[in-house]
Amino acid sequence: MSKPTINWAAIDANPKFQALHRKKTFFLWGLMIFSIIYYFMLPIGAAYFQALFKVKVWGVVNFGLLFALSEFVVAWVIAFMYSKKANGEFDAMAQEIINETQGA
Repeated sequence: MSKPTINWAAIDANPKFQALHRKKTFFLWGLMIFSIIYYFMLPIGAAYFQALFKVKVWGVVNFGLLFALSEFVVAWVIAFMYSKKANGEFDAMAQEIINETQGA
């Protein structure tokens, strides 16, 4: 059984592929911008809003520690959001392009 040859130029020229690439790029840039802003809120907050970050929440646990730990939660939420979007929308669009390409 021979491997099928793939016409990458035709796929790249396909408007559906361009739409998929545009949607995916827009979504990923949005996630990246949000994650970078959230990430840098920790050192900026610790440097310029020390009073807020020293507020005791429970025992020795303060707001700064909770915010630092929330970075892990946010990372998992971002991964979950991407996974849902990719599995629900991007994969379906990619499969449609594959089906068209193999049928041609």
